[in-house]
Amino acid sequence: MPGSSTSLFSDLDVEVTPDAQIGNMTWYGVGGRADLLLRPHHTRALRELVKRCYRSSTPLRVLGGGANLLVADESIDGIVVRLDQPELRSITYNPSGEARILRAAAGADLARTLMDTTRRGLGGLGQMAGIPGTIGGAIRMNAGGVYGSIGDSVRSVTCITRRGDLVTYPASELHFEYRRTNIPDPLIVSATFDLLPTDPIALRRRVKEIFAFKKSTQPLADSSAGCAFKNPIDPITEERVSAGRLIEEAGLKGLAVGGASISHHHANFIVAKPLARAEDVLQVLELVRRRVYEHCGVELEREVVVWRRGEEDESPEERL
Repeated sequence: MPGSSTSLFSDLDVEVTPDAQIGNMTWYGVGGRADLLLRPHHTRALRELVKRCYRSSTPLRVLGGGANLLVADESIDGIVVRLDQPELRSITYNPSGEARILRAAAGADLARTLMDTTRRGLGGLGQMAGIPGTIGGAIRMNAGGVYGSIGDSVRSVTCITRRGDLVTYPASELHFEYRRTNIPDPLIVSATFDLLPTDPIALRRRVKEIFAFKKSTQPLADSSAGCAFKNPIDPITEERVSAGRLIEEAGLKGLAVGGASISHHHANFIVAKPLARAEDVLQVLELVRRRVYEHCGVELEREVVVWRRGEEDESPEERL
């Protein structure tokens, strides 16, 4: 364990695992280890850790549910933080007029949060059915699909700044766009949502319908990180088009390298077999990007985030 890193957290209330296998914490289930994996017990420790990491220029990565993350086969430098302690994954409710306000910590499981709100007959998150990950990661990338995005019901988001301060942004100051937000801070701590009382039977039926649609069109049972590429903007029509359709039109369904391959079920999903390596997935990603560009002149942008040693996280926040 590097001594310089140890001094950043030796007096903080955190659980420490050196040389931690984190590749198997992702939905791909492949990839390497982290030099240091930390699990803060509460927000105070997390704030201090963020401040110290940025002051010392120590790489800091936050691992959520690992649903849109690929960890390279070599070990990851710096500190990886996981928000899986009770305070950092809690959800609470507060009545407010005809609506109810849900406060969810960044580490709260998205699917479990949706199930809880549905059981209570509170609508507002149904569009997230079938989408894995954590609340923090989902907000950062404005996760969603054809039924809507998580930003549709966000009331406010609380973050930790690089100085370790807490700042809360009301929805009026936030811009939720396709797979991104304008949140400037490195780490989301929690968010509140406006939920509306709804007939629980009708709500459950709707959530089941959305999940059934996802299950019928996506390889949810396979080891993947969801959509591999963002839907690009067509340079001619200037409208967003399906990345999966472009990949399929390029004749790439079923393309395989080692233990990784493009799903026959949905061309924008790259699936990994049990003995696959992260490098196999990376090679498939690069082949797809290059061949789609050669086929139709459209440059695909990865939706999957890749962590490599010596490289900064593409956006240092919670991974779905």
